[in-house]
Amino acid sequence: MSHEIGMAAMNLQMPARIPRTEYSVESHWAVVRAVTGIPVDEHSAPEEQSAASRAFMRAWQYDFQWGTNYGLEELGDCYTDMGHAEYAAGGVDWREPRKSPFQSVAEILRFDPFERLPNKTHAEILNETNQVYHRMMTSLPDMVHTVGTYITVISGLIYLFGWDDLLLAMGEDSAAFGAMTNRYADWMMKYYTALAQCDSPVILIHDDIVWSAGPFCSPRWYRKYVFPNYERYLEPLKRAGKKILFCSDGNFTPFVDDLAAVGMEGFIFEPFTSLETIAERYGQTHVIMGNADTRYLLYGSRAEIRREVERCINIGRECPGFVMAVGNHIPSNTPVDNVLYYNQVYEELCWRTK
Repeated sequence: MSHEIGMAAMNLQMPARIPRTEYSVESHWAVVRAVTGIPVDEHSAPEEQSAASRAFMRAWQYDFQWGTNYGLEELGDCYTDMGHAEYAAGGVDWREPRKSPFQSVAEILRFDPFERLPNKTHAEILNETNQVYHRMMTSLPDMVHTVGTYITVISGLIYLFGWDDLLLAMGEDSAAFGAMTNRYADWMMKYYTALAQCDSPVILIHDDIVWSAGPFCSPRWYRKYVFPNYERYLEPLKRAGKKILFCSDGNFTPFVDDLAAVGMEGFIFEPFTSLETIAERYGQTHVIMGNADTRYLLYGSRAEIRREVERCINIGRECPGFVMAVGNHIPSNTPVDNVLYYNQVYEELCWRTK
């Protein structure tokens, strides 16, 4: 692992070793045990789990760690929780649904975040962000860490209303829903003025703007109410010289050009989004992170795992900001031998020069 290698990729300097990151596998305790020898599982104390995860990330040479520090908790008690299925080892992430605080579509359309959501000061946000960033750099100094927002626009609205009411309100009056979206973006803007002044050189903007099949509403609506707000957010970050990465689940291939146009300097994505398309259009000018498909690790043969790693690295090898990752996580039900073989292939192929 190397902060230097990670930052070289962020700055499009094509490091000799293709850097890497992963998601979730550092809490796949059977893999962590196999790699580190530390006897840890889902029942271990949090401090033991944290120490084992750090040891694992060092062993696997993470050069970048995904992170946002502003998410659901910023909404206070005004949110809808659709619940969470078992994903982590031992099902520790199971969560029951929480009823929406909104009683009608009309209430959603007139929602004013300045009246119903917490309003932190610039100083509070800046201080919190720097504390988070320096805590991560102290814990794992030899990799690139990011700060940023999880609830940027669409993800914030999903947390507020839940999918059913979001789609119902948007379908009833898309213009009024768009006006409400702009109010939400006004409320979020204070986070970006603070992020522009924070100590982290890399800012991560997460927003799940699409489904696995692509956009969930007319692209015209995104271009009127989502991307202009991104551009507004990015203005202070650009002035401050931050490196700005965008991340979304699903297939945002149709919007890659829009995202680049508003100033996103890197893309983090699942296998639904086309690595080939992004590399062809932006491989020389943007950071690209991903996008091996975890289904090959879950269900595939060694030959299929190797082909998938080769696909990604063969595309990314000539892209100076390419970072290898399994784009849709390595969950705790992935066979240990497959995970270890995936890493073996990465280590075999990761050098641009021998």
